Amino acid sequence: MDNKKFEKISRALSDASRITILQEIRKKQGCLYCAEITDMLDLTQPSVSHHLKQLVEADLVIPEKEGRNIKYILNQEVLADYIASLNSLRG
Repeated sequence: MDNKKFEKISRALSDASRITILQEIRKKQGCLYCAEITDMLDLTQPSVSHHLKQLVEADLVIPEKEGRNIKYILNQEVLADYIASLNSLRG
């Protein structure tokens, strides 16, 4: 993983709400709808959309349109690459 991608993911993970969103997606077998996320968190819908946008731009979640709804899926490959990059720093 290149340093720019590593930095983008690190920035996306630097917010507690985004971590919570990722945890909730994982709990639901890696897939969650935007409306479900809004219902779970004590955040407004625009705030949830902002956090989801950051996670999508970092490639940590993949948006998938289903009719009028969007579901978000964890990008396991990017997460694994990021963790491997972190582990390589341990030496």
